[in-house]
Amino acid sequence: MNKRRLVLVVHDVRSAHNVGSILRSADGFGVNCVYLSGYTPYPAMVNDKRLPHIAKRATEQIAKTALGAEKTFRWRHQADIFELIPKLKKEGYLLAALEQTGRALRLPEFKTKDDIALIVGSEIGGIKPDLLKAVDIHLAIPMLGGKESFNVSIASAVALYHLRWYKL
Repeated sequence: MNKRRLVLVVHDVRSAHNVGSILRSADGFGVNCVYLSGYTPYPAMVNDKRLPHIAKRATEQIAKTALGAEKTFRWRHQADIFELIPKLKKEGYLLAALEQTGRALRLPEFKTKDDIALIVGSEIGGIKPDLLKAVDIHLAIPMLGGKESFNVSIASAVALYHLRWYKL
């Protein structure tokens, strides 16, 4: 296993069930932290500013698929991703967007020694153009069947597996 630092940024993902699944996978792949940004739901936290019933509902929905990872795994809520990006760059992360774009590298061909901050986005619209411009690299998972993409939780797990286990 490579020892690089690996963080995941989950931006504008609407499904709490996807968030729970992503937290569980991130825990399994030894991700250092998951940042939940934009309108992505997040579990209840200390000094939570949401109405109690909203925080409770999000926490319960996330817990259905996280199976405890929401309590034991390191995650952070960061509402504004454009405040998070400079912080991650300053900490030395290569910012990689998992998105099918014209400049995207195929994930199996991507190799680096850098610490990586992987960004995944909305289930329907993907990652918005202004965010794609702010990252260092675009990565895409090659698709072989009739569908154009995987569910965001599956795509996250596939990418995290590659980024954690490939050998240089």
